[in-house]
Amino acid sequence: MGKLKVGVFGVGRGIDIAQNFKLLNCEIVAMCDKRKDRMDEAIKKMNDSTIAIYNNFDEFIHHDMDAVILANIFHEHSKYAIKCMEKGIHIFCECISNGTMAEGVELIRAAEKSSSIYFLAENYPQMIFNREIKRICDNKTLGKILYAEGEYNHPGNPDDSSFRKTYNYFEKHWRNFLPRTYYITHSLGPVMHATGATPVKVTSFATFAPVSKDAPSASRVGDRVANIMTQNDDGSVFRITGCAGFGAHHNSYRVCGTEGQIENLRGTNKVMLRYNGWSIPEGCEEINMYEPKWNDKDEELIVNSGHGGGDYITARMFVECICQGKQPEHPFDVYSAVNMSSVAILAHRSMLEGGKPYDIPDFRNEECRKQYENDRLTPFYGSDGSEPNIPCCSKPDYAPTEEQLMKYHKSLE
Repeated sequence: MGKLKVGVFGVGRGIDIAQNFKLLNCEIVAMCDKRKDRMDEAIKKMNDSTIAIYNNFDEFIHHDMDAVILANIFHEHSKYAIKCMEKGIHIFCECISNGTMAEGVELIRAAEKSSSIYFLAENYPQMIFNREIKRICDNKTLGKILYAEGEYNHPGNPDDSSFRKTYNYFEKHWRNFLPRTYYITHSLGPVMHATGATPVKVTSFATFAPVSKDAPSASRVGDRVANIMTQNDDGSVFRITGCAGFGAHHNSYRVCGTEGQIENLRGTNKVMLRYNGWSIPEGCEEINMYEPKWNDKDEELIVNSGHGGGDYITARMFVECICQGKQPEHPFDVYSAVNMSSVAILAHRSMLEGGKPYDIPDFRNEECRKQYENDRLTPFYGSDGSEPNIPCCSKPDYAPTEEQLMKYHKSLE
């Protein structure tokens, strides 16, 4: 097989992903984005005059390429993934896979008819401590897995105007309507990967704590965190967040079994592995605190990659799937991707309904698909001008003040 020809749709995030594909000896052949300022910056970064430039996806998709990096608007990946599937183009899709339940149905139906490889580009399972957590789980020394936690905690400085100009640059931007359950794959993906479990039921509660009334803001979400609980297909339970904004920034994961537990220490790459005193495996101590090693042939490339090395490893996994002609394994395949999106969507509904439990549908089953094929509830504005039809906050009437909106718009000048 010759060099894989890769296109990039959405160059804001996509161009950073593309750098890893270049390291994997792939050729970036086309880029597409409506924003001229982002495209100009991407052209500078790539420094390759042979790359074709588009501002229309329907023109871009006809370019000769083997795979597409989908890094466009957060909740609008599915329809473009389906267009790629219809042309047999492989898909490396940023998270989440689908913004509505109906889109999840459509995505899986299209995937089952297509030869395309679909890979969810969830990179947090490949951070060094999460790789170690999975290694220990795979060794079975923890016994039967009963419980796991995943926290993606990313509070933002309300006075950071540079962030707004780059990531939150108009009032109807999706970040201003992002329920706390939706940005879920960075917390859920690693524990699904480590344990092999898949959620089948979800419930959620929010903590409402809006930013100061003096802060510039256009956000319609006053919640700081959604605490999400899932029951899983193996009987275990997960406690996870979406993108939380409490305490200080950290990524934190913990897996507990009948014989022991492992967790990363917040803010570091260290892990703590502990066993019960009566069931210590041979060669281990009761308490083991250490910094894991990569033990990977591409370590030099990994440590210089984004998101703790996860960007490179995830891209490498996708390329390997293409070269081997096989779909990725759980939790990077299309069924896992839609399952995670379903947890995000239905956890939000649970939160709005006081913690009501929701069954997570198994979209391998056509009967389950039929139940959701017309479910297009969304908290977001669409790029086509469509409006939200479900509240984005646990207090549906919450909105920024006129003063906050005035300061928000002024900060964008």
